[in-house]
Amino acid sequence: MLYRHGRIDPRSALGKMYGGFMMLGAVTVYPIAHAPVSLVIATLTLGVLALGFAARHLRVLGRARPYVETVALSLSVLLLLLPTATETLRRVPDGHPLVTDLASPLLRGVHLALLAGFAVGLVIQIRALRRRAI
Repeated sequence: MLYRHGRIDPRSALGKMYGGFMMLGAVTVYPIAHAPVSLVIATLTLGVLALGFAARHLRVLGRARPYVETVALSLSVLLLLLPTATETLRRVPDGHPLVTDLASPLLRGVHLALLAGFAVGLVIQIRALRRRAI
């Protein structure tokens, strides 16, 4: 959806599926997580998903509703990618992972690249929303 539509549309069938699967994934973290940071990320994910799906109904946001919706749902993607990248680098290749320490320069570089991609993508999304509003 990000590529095809430039954003996650919570009203579309794919957007609803995304929200449902993200919620399912975030909720399943609670019984299996070992690190407290996992619980924090799962809780943040649930919070931004709720905000993203509720934003269009929050009249108090006024004209900012589509922006809040877009930022929140894009942030949920980042919150999915950060632990995914971390766990992949800590487990692959089997027996000799690329990263053994959370302070690893490789891991920090990957996290920084994901954050930069998020920032660039958000700028593109906000510009597109502004163009549609004109």
